[in-house]
Amino acid sequence: MRFVIQRVKEAAVRVEDNVIGRIGKGYLVLIGVSDSDTEAVADKMVRKMIGLRIFEDSQGKTNLSLADVEGSLLLVSQFTLYANCKKGNRPSFIEAGDPDRANALYEYIIRECKKLGPKVQTGKFGAEMEVSLVNDGPFTLVLDSDKL
Repeated sequence: MRFVIQRVKEAAVRVEDNVIGRIGKGYLVLIGVSDSDTEAVADKMVRKMIGLRIFEDSQGKTNLSLADVEGSLLLVSQFTLYANCKKGNRPSFIEAGDPDRANALYEYIIRECKKLGPKVQTGKFGAEMEVSLVNDGPFTLVLDSDKL
């Protein structure tokens, strides 16, 4: 599983010109799922993401968590995080999870994040989406379950 976490001042996702998710301060999280991922892997990833201390305190040190700043989450599925670009110039997406299984894990991640307290907004699984953001920093991290 892969999460691309962007600390944002604001972010939104649109489908067919309609805003379906919008947050202020918080994280825009692009989520990629592979066939080997499980709910246990998702739990580990969600705990790590929620616990990250990447917001600045009064001394400018990244010591504050999402909860400390009352931040929100915008969770967006993105199978292209599993693009394989080793051969040729056209990416292969065979490492991305089966869509039904990936959607089930994406929905599981949404439910688990909501249990932990932050305001949660989402994209729409499998849809063509337009994502906009004001990156704060910029500050972007990649969490890969194979490296945690």
